[in-house]
Amino acid sequence: MKNRNEQIQNFINSLDGKTDIDIVYYCSTEDIESQEDIYMAIDNNGGFDGEIIYYSNAIKYLAENDASLNESMSIAYDLGYELKNINSELLASLLYSQDLREQYSNIEAEIEDFFNSLED
Repeated sequence: MKNRNEQIQNFINSLDGKTDIDIVYYCSTEDIESQEDIYMAIDNNGGFDGEIIYYSNAIKYLAENDASLNESMSIAYDLGYELKNINSELLASLLYSQDLREQYSNIEAEIEDFFNSLED
């Protein structure tokens, strides 16, 4: 039977490609003991901080994901940005960061199930 660290590493590897987050990059097996540890490792190391650079990339991302800019402007407002400090790259990056968090939330149940199975 595989030891706990090997099981965790294999599981983390199995998450590759399920989100745009490179979970393997952000999670060191030695530091992962629970579901919360995975989230904290990603969050503390900037894994949820998506960045879209260059005007053309930002405009394309916004056109595909928030053409009205309602969602991205709402995020910027909630974070306290002033209109004079907002540009397409910022809006696209904020929206992408939110999308990364949503992608992660879509696999949270799988992560929780894995750690519950380790305890059994």
